[in-house]
Formats: sequence, C-alpha cells, structure tokens
Amino acid sequence: MKVKIKAWHAIAQWQWDTGNTDHDEGDGEGDVCGICRVPYEGCCPTCKVPGDDCPLIWGECSHVFHMHCLLKWIGTPASKQQCPMDRRTWGTCSIPKQHILFAKIITVTAERKVPPQGQQGQ
Repeated sequence: MKVKIKAWHAIAQWQWDTGNTDHDEGDGEGDVCGICRVPYEGCCPTCKVPGDDCPLIWGECSHVFHMHCLLKWIGTPASKQQCPMDRRTWGTCSIPKQHILFAKIITVTAERKVPPQGQQGQ
C-alpha cells in the first residue's frame, strides 16, 4: 500500500525564553508584561503582530517587559527611570550567555551550504 501526501500544513508555536521556568507565580497570571499585563507571547498595545517586532527587554533586576511598554514607561516623568516592579534604577541586562550561544548555533547553521536534494556528492 502506497500513501501519497497531497498537501501538508504545518503548525508551529513559539514563545519567548524569559528564563523563568515557573510560569505561574501564584497570582494566576502566568508570564505577562508587568506594564500592559499582556502575555509575552502576545504583543504590546503598540504593536499589531507578536514576534521579533515586539521584543522583550530584561532588566538587571531580572524583570522582563515588552520593550515598547518599558520605553514608554521610562519616558514618563513619574517613572524616575526606575523599574515599574521594584522601583530600582532601571538598567538593561546584557544578553544571557545561553542566548548568545543559541545565536551562534543559528548563525553557523545558516552559513552552511546544503546542496539541493539530488545533487549531493557531485
């Protein structure tokens, strides 16, 4: 018996790696932006589509926000350039080491030339 696939429709799901494995901290809200209260996988009120155009930003205090939400917050006089969650002076955290390693792996993979099917070994 032969099976011929006529069409294939892939479905994918993505989510931001916030480094927090405990998504629900007892408040029933899960991983949400502390400013707009929208989940990280969604987009901030400024953006229309989630993803790379609506990135997350990590603070030195380990709090995570949609970048656009934080920039809007920091731009207000009431913010006093402080984290909206703990009121420490805001400082953007450098990229975590595991994210740099992942970026290097992706870059190396993208640079490899994979011959089209049927042209291997020629």
